Amino acid sequence: MVLQKSSPVFAQPPATEPVAAEVDLELEVPIWIAELDAAEARTRRAAEQKLVEAGPEAADHLPAILDELSIEARERLNRVRKQWAQAKAEVQLKNDLVRLQNAKTLADALEAISTASEVEFDTERLGNAIDMQKSIDPPRSPLTFWHAVDHVLDQAKLDINFYGGDRNTLMLMPRDENRPSRVESAAYVGIYRLEPTLVTARRVLKSPELSGLNLNLTIEWQPNRTPIGLSLPIGSLNGSLDTGEAMVPQATGETIDIATNSELAQSEFFLPMQLPKTQTTKIERLSGSLTAMIPGRRESFELDLNDPTAEQTKDQMTVAIESIRDADPLREIRVSVELEQAGRSLESHRQWIFENEAYVVLPDETRLDHLGYEVFRQTNSGVGIGYLFDFGAEGSPPPGAKLIYESPTSVVRDTVDFILNDIPTP
Repeated sequence: MVLQKSSPVFAQPPATEPVAAEVDLELEVPIWIAELDAAEARTRRAAEQKLVEAGPEAADHLPAILDELSIEARERLNRVRKQWAQAKAEVQLKNDLVRLQNAKTLADALEAISTASEVEFDTERLGNAIDMQKSIDPPRSPLTFWHAVDHVLDQAKLDINFYGGDRNTLMLMPRDENRPSRVESAAYVGIYRLEPTLVTARRVLKSPELSGLNLNLTIEWQPNRTPIGLSLPIGSLNGSLDTGEAMVPQATGETIDIATNSELAQSEFFLPMQLPKTQTTKIERLSGSLTAMIPGRRESFELDLNDPTAEQTKDQMTVAIESIRDADPLREIRVSVELEQAGRSLESHRQWIFENEAYVVLPDETRLDHLGYEVFRQTNSGVGIGYLFDFGAEGSPPPGAKLIYESPTSVVRDTVDFILNDIPTP
């Protein structure tokens, strides 16, 4: 079975060119911020443009206190921040390319993939079952994440145990003897890997309308980039059989929703197609589209629990402490999470935001995990979550205690097209 790769659809890069590398952002950004309030309009416009061109990296050098800025300067800075967030989001949509040309062993190859993708590989639980010094024949050109992983695992005769990893880690295991090549079994598109696993045909004699042909597939995504609200519009499916007959979807609804989980980088789904009218031996071609919201890189928010107005903004997300309430014998820390341009990410697919880590770090660096949470508010742009903590005899957070909230800080809509070729039928 040979599956054809299709080209992912990516957002266009920002129109502006980045500031030259020799610019010292730590020195220049505070000057440009001050110039947003300059007397001449030309200077104000130039400062805004310089901040935009500096890119998202300039956000790390903003002055800690911006209270003295005028209303006009604040509006200019808000426009800059939105363009930073958009530029950062567009970069996150691009597929990281893995360069394996210098990898000579399995250890070298896995290290190269981890460096490019920030995805780790668990090889220790199998002990000596994995030979990390096994020779690898590297490809001549860079590969996307999943193509690189499959290229290496095929040579090392390894597979993946998706139930043994987490949002940043893939657990490797010895391959089943009859397992076909991962590269030859898969199609790669965007951050996804698609593999047909089962084709079943049924003919219901008494009710012909119930007859059908189902194609089961697994879909895998880069573990640290779990899609939100992943779906496949039925109307995008288009295929043909080796007999020339067109494949037609069954009338089952408008979309196929695919479950995603940040702790499991794989899901299974099936495509319900009508039973062919003529005898066939393979699906010659089947294409469709996948639509999802793709979260950006995870960031860590640190909020002082002794500051009743503690608030922090990163990219498109703002996290704030609303209140700390008595929930005898516990304390409830109420947190507001707001996301600019949330779109569909906070419509019906908001489970990702409840999976984010939230914990308290005490002054002595002790980590205190929450004992549960309750959602007390949901809007189109954010949520309010109350986390329960046990602070022991003190009853309240001690001075210096901080709430740590970890989350992707931007979400971007992404649509990619896929093509599957030469799939055997029963």
